[in-house]
Amino acid sequence: QLQVVESGGDLVQSGGSLRLSCTASGSRFRFYNLGWYRQTPEKQRELVAEITTGGDTNYADAVKGRFTISRDNAKKTMYLQMNGLKPEDTAVYYCNLHEWGVNFWGQGTQVTVSS
Repeated sequence: QLQVVESGGDLVQSGGSLRLSCTASGSRFRFYNLGWYRQTPEKQRELVAEITTGGDTNYADAVKGRFTISRDNAKKTMYLQMNGLKPEDTAVYYCNLHEWGVNFWGQGTQVTVSS
């Protein structure tokens, strides 16, 4: 069973920065398309950013220009660099790996941005 673990969530002031990491077990990391999602009690889980096996990226409009997604296949790790954080970025952030319709999720990491 693939294990996916997020880390890096924290409490930060508005305007601050955080870097989230997502590490997966197994040997197929480089074959997975990857994404970061976030969820609050008031909203459904939403896509924040995604990166393909070839390195193409896509961002939600709300985070464009502030967040950067990247991957290091050798380390089997994906990152989300978050700059210019806003209170509305407060959420549980989840890592997603998917291939051929099969999805794997981590347990989530809490990001809280104070105003």
